Amino acid sequence: MPNKVLVCGGAGYIGSHTTLALLEKGYNVIVADNLETGYRDAVSEGAALFEGDLRDYNFIEKLLKDERPDAVIDFAAYSLVGVSYADPLKYYENNVCGTRNLLEAMKKNEIGHIVFSSTAAVYGNPKSIPIKETDETTPINPYGETKLAIEKMLKWVDAANGIKYTALRYFNASGAHPSGKIGENHKPETHLIPNLLKAALTGEEMTLYGTDYNTPDGTCIRDYVHVCDLADAHILALENLFKTGTSATYNLGNTGGFSNRQILNTAEIVSGVKIRYKEAERRPGDPDILIASSEKIRQELGWEPRFNSLEEIIKTAFLWHKNNPFGYSR
Repeated sequence: MPNKVLVCGGAGYIGSHTTLALLEKGYNVIVADNLETGYRDAVSEGAALFEGDLRDYNFIEKLLKDERPDAVIDFAAYSLVGVSYADPLKYYENNVCGTRNLLEAMKKNEIGHIVFSSTAAVYGNPKSIPIKETDETTPINPYGETKLAIEKMLKWVDAANGIKYTALRYFNASGAHPSGKIGENHKPETHLIPNLLKAALTGEEMTLYGTDYNTPDGTCIRDYVHVCDLADAHILALENLFKTGTSATYNLGNTGGFSNRQILNTAEIVSGVKIRYKEAERRPGDPDILIASSEKIRQELGWEPRFNSLEEIIKTAFLWHKNNPFGYSR
């Protein structure tokens, strides 16, 4: 089993929760983050933070050489679908080129295990629901394309250089650590749950994008997975890599999906506030329904989400936003 783990993007939302989960399990954790979208305050005490960018090969190569981690978990990526449409080259440079540098540095320093944070966006408009790992991958936005490109790169680097990987495909990370220590804090915030809760706490009006989807209530349906359950899955995947030495790809889902209106209604119940909102056109590149089958990771790795209900998920997020109305400082 690994002892020291490098978490790239560990000052971000999912990365910070995985860093804390690793520390709680007794791992030695180092974090690499350029703090463009991450926050120092999100990195838990006990983890060493190295500020730098994966696009800077010299930075990541020196870090691996000096620190000698046993394995890497990679969250470092841009992830906004709309922005990826507007500037696809920026997404390819950061996501694909950054991970390419990371893999090159891993090869040079003989670090042979990586867990990669992928996305259900690699599937595009799925032909069947729930989505299985064997389903066709045809992304409909540049963000999904960059993640799929990295998955293919991992496959060939494994074949050529023996770097073993696990790619985890999930869509909507949600919630916050139950302690309220860390949570979701993007600037600008584009995710539905935090925007709903901020509107509940401030009385401001939020925007509900898309009411003409081919779904029962006209709003898109997504698979929401609690961020702590995602963190657990990354650690299980890492430990399995060392145990089996076999590369794999897994979906992470909560067995069901929720529409945006269901999210809105539950946020009102949790907050006790009637949330003000306006309707707007759907954003480009968003499929009607995305629900991932997670049977494979449940059967093979024994992953079981601890936060199964939408109300549980939103309660943890509400606690974070109520306790941290201004988010993290830089």
